[in-house]
Amino acid sequence: MEILEEALAMLEKHPLCDNCLGRQFALLGYGVENAERGKTVKLVLAFKAHELELSKNKDGVRILKILAENGLHEMTKQMLQKMKKHVATSEPAKECFLCRNRLKEVENLAKKAVKLLEDYEYRSFLVGIELPTEVEEREDEFKAEFEIDRGESLRNEFGRLIGKQIAKHTGKEVEFSKPEVVVLANPFTGKVTLQVNPLFVAGRYRKLVRDIPQSRWFCSDCRGRGCKKCNWTGKMYPESVEEIVEKPFLEVTRGIKASFHASGREDIDARMLGRGRPFVVEITRPVKRFFDLKSIEEAVNVYGKNKVKISGLKFADKSTVRKLKKAESTQKEYRLTIEFENAIADKDMRLLEDRLTRCVIEQRTPKRVLHRRADLTREKYIYDVKVKKMSSRKAEMRVRCQGGLYVKELVTGDDGRTAPSVSEILGNQAKPLKLDVLNIIMKE
Repeated sequence: MEILEEALAMLEKHPLCDNCLGRQFALLGYGVENAERGKTVKLVLAFKAHELELSKNKDGVRILKILAENGLHEMTKQMLQKMKKHVATSEPAKECFLCRNRLKEVENLAKKAVKLLEDYEYRSFLVGIELPTEVEEREDEFKAEFEIDRGESLRNEFGRLIGKQIAKHTGKEVEFSKPEVVVLANPFTGKVTLQVNPLFVAGRYRKLVRDIPQSRWFCSDCRGRGCKKCNWTGKMYPESVEEIVEKPFLEVTRGIKASFHASGREDIDARMLGRGRPFVVEITRPVKRFFDLKSIEEAVNVYGKNKVKISGLKFADKSTVRKLKKAESTQKEYRLTIEFENAIADKDMRLLEDRLTRCVIEQRTPKRVLHRRADLTREKYIYDVKVKKMSSRKAEMRVRCQGGLYVKELVTGDDGRTAPSVSEILGNQAKPLKLDVLNIIMKE
């Protein structure tokens, strides 16, 4: 069937605006909008019909009436009036069967979006379209009825046209893979909202003091609501690395909240030294995206003075968070100060180095974390151990091991749940006094 015959068959059955008719042939031709396609097809049909009418062929008037009534075509109405042929003019104007004339609202929807976008900083955007189920079902049935295989969907046309208008007014670019803002428009309700995608900034933090948790530690009694036990703060500890880092970021970006992601975590009583632990701060619905990373680094370091210090900030994305989580088992270096129940000798230090270097540790989930971790036995590898005697009952041990090894339990043995252990090897009960994380060996 020729294009004109296909178009006429569609119009004979349903009223269609220029856009919706032209959209059925969207894959034909380049650089032409669907409205122009539909208008051209209707115009050529009108010429053909007029030619038939002049040849006294009754199909001419029939086609002109189809165009006037279902093609919503003013020129053919005027032609029929001049021919003194009856045209239904008293009836209300017909709505397009597919879009219900909502494609006329594209510019208004775009203006609403531009107004909402004024408050936000962004480089790229994408338009998402919400359509009622019955509209999509009607379009699917239409495509099946007329075997449409060269067309474009109504959803896609709305998104494309609104996107072009927004780009024209704002000078911003449409981005399909990682837009910073998504405009959500419903042409059938006129509602336009924004989905502002998160902002991610990666860096490393050092925790210079003990007894600060990495993340907020909610009160075990009230679960954050506030009670007498937590002095109505809702927290077990007044501050955390997370809160110290997040506060300046929220002030600068004017986001509604922040999420702190890190490659593992150190114990509350452990320091995080060396180059620091890799982290990503995720800002939800940021108003400001463009700021100097050096300035915010300085702001965090002033706010966390002598407690938390960050460095190496760079803009990141969601994939960086995934990499952080996968890297939790990367190599780590620790320094522990150990106290023994009985006196120790230099030969004990050499024995520990020999037995623990290049050793596989069988470690059952420590009792102190059983409330939040599955009770499993895991194998962890130790690459290197160096031990130095400090006094008759104290030593310093440095351990380079696979991430995920609980080094405190490597010292104590945790009642046999970790083997071998320092206590087991020497037959001398040991306990860690101080723990520092010295390095996290992770590819940037």
